[in-house]
Amino acid sequence: MVDINYEETDDLELSVSTIESWLVQLCNVEGKSLDAVSLIFCSDNYLLEINQQHLNHDYFTDIVTFDYCVDDLISGDLFISVDRVFENSAVYDVPFFQELHRVIAHGVLHLCGFKDKSKEEEILMRHKEDAALELISFT
Repeated sequence: MVDINYEETDDLELSVSTIESWLVQLCNVEGKSLDAVSLIFCSDNYLLEINQQHLNHDYFTDIVTFDYCVDDLISGDLFISVDRVFENSAVYDVPFFQELHRVIAHGVLHLCGFKDKSKEEEILMRHKEDAALELISFT
């Protein structure tokens, strides 16, 4: 199940059923099952506050993931800064919704157990994100 919420940002008019089907596929590819994932789209300042309060990080980021997984059941909260995604889409010269879905995939891949702290982990994460984006159409 996928739940979408907004904090300090406008509605993005996303299809819950399309995202849920995509995330089910993504989890299945990784040998996992989608249980419950909440996507909370928010402002930079809202996510900065979460980053400061829960992770003691004092910087802007595009996503903060809270992992509630049990065994192979994927469950968690993904707080995503719409401001940061918009800025990154311009920096990387990609459409906004493509970058948004990359960030969603990034969070779910963290829930599936992938890390991105080392260079090798980061390369694998990018590869996994690219593969996830191939599972969904942006038209």
